[in-house]
This record gives sequence, C-alpha cells and structure tokens, in this order.
Amino acid sequence: MAIRVALSHRTSYRFDRHVAIAPHEIRLRPAPHCRTPILSYSLNVKPEAHFLNWQQDPYGNWVARLVFPERADAIEIEVDLIADLTVINPFDFFVEPYAETFPFTYAPALAKELIPFLETAPLGPRLTAWLDEFRKTIVKDESPVLLLVRLNHLLQSQIKYLVRMQPGVQTPEETLNNASGSCRDSGWLLVQIMRHLGLAARFASGYLVQLVADVKALDGPSGTTVDFTDLHAWAEVFIPGAGWIGFDPTSGLLAGEGHIPLACTADPGNAAPVIGYTDVAQVQFDVTMTVTRIHEDPRVTLPYSDAQWKAIDALGEQVDRDLVAVGRDRRLQVAENRVVFQQMRQCCRARQVVDGDKVDILRRERRAHDVAADAAESVDAYLDCHF
Repeated sequence: MAIRVALSHRTSYRFDRHVAIAPHEIRLRPAPHCRTPILSYSLNVKPEAHFLNWQQDPYGNWVARLVFPERADAIEIEVDLIADLTVINPFDFFVEPYAETFPFTYAPALAKELIPFLETAPLGPRLTAWLDEFRKTIVKDESPVLLLVRLNHLLQSQIKYLVRMQPGVQTPEETLNNASGSCRDSGWLLVQIMRHLGLAARFASGYLVQLVADVKALDGPSGTTVDFTDLHAWAEVFIPGAGWIGFDPTSGLLAGEGHIPLACTADPGNAAPVIGYTDVAQVQFDVTMTVTRIHEDPRVTLPYSDAQWKAIDALGEQVDRDLVAVGRDRRLQVAENRVVFQQMRQCCRARQVVDGDKVDILRRERRAHDVAADAAESVDAYLDCHF
C-alpha cells in the first residue's frame, strides 16, 4: 500500500546589486542508490541565462554544474519531485558469513575501495573516553547489525537534537562536550565512531519526509502532528553482503522510505546541497519546503471511508444491471440467428443446390452454426441461473 507525495523545495539568493556568479554545483537530485521510488523529478534554475550539465562526482552522486555567463541580482533554485513512500523494511538484507560477528575484517579488494570511508579524524579525550566505555559493552561474537542498532540508539539518547543555524559541522569533541547538535553534527559523530570501530562509514545528506501517523502510538511518541519535509543528515555504514545501510542518530532508527539521500560522501563538506560563490554583496536568503499527499491507497490503519464504500456499491450494482442487459441482448441475438439460418436452409432446398463445392461450404457453415448455437445455449443457461 503506497502513499505518493509531491515534494517542493525553493531556494533563493537575492543580492543588493548585480554580481558575477561563479560556477555552482547543486546536489539536490536523489542519489542513484535511493531506495524510495522517485516517480518524477525536475530542477529549474534562474537566471534563465545559464548552462547546465548533469555529472556524477567521485562518489556517484548526481551533480548539476551550472555556469552563469551574465551578471544577475538573484539566483533561484526550484526542485520538484514525486516520491512513492512504499514502506521499506530496513533489515531486508543478508550479511556475508565472514561479517556475521564483530569484529570482522573487510576482504582485501573491498578494503581498498573503502579507504576514504575508513579514514578517521584525530581522537580527542572525550571521544577516546566514549569509545572506551562503548567497547566494554560489546559482547564476544556480537552481530554487527545488533551492535550498530545499539550504538545508534545510544547516541540518540545522549545527544540532544537542536536546530543550529551556524555553518559547518561540529567536531565529535564539540558534540560530545555540548551533548547536543544538529542532525549533521550527530551524523558526523556517528560516522567517526563507526570508523574508529573499524567499520567503513560515510556522511549522508538528503530529504527527510515525515507524515502524520494514521493512529497514535500506544506507547512512546506518536511522531509529527503535521506532514513536513526538510533537509536532513545521517550516517551510512558498509556491511559486506548488505551494502550501505543508513542509521539516523537523530531518531535512533534505521533509514527508511522517508529518507531520500541526495549526496553521500566521505567528508560532510562535499555533501553540501549548493556549492559556489559570487561577488561580495548583501544577500537575502530564503528557503521554502512543502510536501503534499497526492495519492493514498486504503490500508488497515486507513480503510475506505463511508463515501468510498457507497461509490463501490453503486458501481457494483451498475455492473449487475449491465450484465443483465447484455444477457437479454445475447438471447435475442441467438434467436435472430436461428431464424436467419432456417430461412437460408429453406432457400437452399428450394434452389436444389447440387454443386459439390457449394454443398461442402453449406455443411461447414452448418457445423459452425451448431457450435455457435451450443455456446449460446450455455450462455443462456448461465444467465438463467444467475439473473
């Protein structure tokens, strides 16, 4: 059962004068590995005098590279997409036998490809102490998936989420010292912890779509009270056999259908949605994001309404009436065919057709008519029983 939503994202930069605009890179297209089906996508940019080339960066993310040949006093970026939020089971994967227990070692060829995602930042005292405490909780031969679920939930309980408007990403030391941070701060902290545990991890930036639940939770929070979308960040870890798995330390959950990755990179700075610069000027920055439900299949928690059931019943009754009418028309047609055949037979007898070919043709026609008559009688019997 699916819910389809239309996501709209508007970003504008308005300058106090005309400025020269350097080439820009925009990472606002769902990444190739996005598991949420994207039914349509469009990117529109102003000023209209520009050149756009779609590329893929070294990590495989879609990048729109824009070149602006003329000066302008504004830049507007508009993204529209339709997503099919069919429920995704985040645990729908297999793990290679050699990686079923922690710790494990990546296969040599795979480890070479994952080098950028195993690079660790220098350890500070807070992160060192945190890792020491966490390692004490690891059970021998523990499943890496269960370990990561536990780690993700632990960070969610220890790091308070806040909206931080300052640019950049906090270091792991800052996030642990403050015991708070934005989604990008906690996401980067989780990436570094995973890497220090010997797991390849990357920083993920994308859209988060959250919809109001059909029914309130029996225990715990029920989630958002309004449908909304926003730019979000989380972490992804590479498990042999399973591939990249998303973990969201802001919620303590695995990434699901509402997580739409736009860029996944080894370093947060390379995942910024918009990268570029202009001449120095005063700028007014505005962002608007909306999500609208455009289709919903009936489901256990949101069945057909009374009005929909009435419409279904009315349609069924109309189908019944049409079948009855078709049955009557069919019986009349069979009767007419029988009369026509009787007339043809009498005509043939009167003319005393003796030509062998013509006689053979009439015999074949008779046999064909008998088969049709038998079929018609079967239809009549069915209609008599059911109507």
